[in-house]
Amino acid sequence: MENIPIEIIAGELLRKRGLRIAVAESCTGGLIGHLLTNVPGSSTYFIGGCQTYAYEAKVRLLGISWDTLEKHGAVSKEVAIEMAQRVRYVLAADIGVSATGIAGPGGGTPQKPVGLVWLGLSTPDGDHAYKYIWDGDRQKNKQLTAEQALRLVVEYLQKKSDPPPSAEPDGIG
Repeated sequence: MENIPIEIIAGELLRKRGLRIAVAESCTGGLIGHLLTNVPGSSTYFIGGCQTYAYEAKVRLLGISWDTLEKHGAVSKEVAIEMAQRVRYVLAADIGVSATGIAGPGGGTPQKPVGLVWLGLSTPDGDHAYKYIWDGDRQKNKQLTAEQALRLVVEYLQKKSDPPPSAEPDGIG
């Protein structure tokens, strides 16, 4: 399965289990949804997604708390989890996935460097956030983020009751 694109593996597992997924994307700008919809028949498991780049979009489309955004910033585990939870709820999906980060080349700080990404995963078994720091250019950071988000989904579906073991888990739930 090494040469099979992660979006095909994710789709096969979602279809096999009869589950549906929704995505909330910031730094990836729709790339996770794009990868999922590259697979023929993805309408059987992909409900849709939200591109919530600005704070206002996160609040208005997903209902993210202004308090969470102001207290932790958009690039945080708290916002990643809220985004995944809210897109799952808003689109009535079984699984919600989110991505928020700093793709670069600018926008980083010492506390939140360029390449920092938080991925959120909301499932019936709990909600988790995962931190990554990529060192690519903007396009590479976006690609790595989208592919890793789908890897988390695959790992969850393969283990079903265990949270994915990738990266630095900061599980909540």
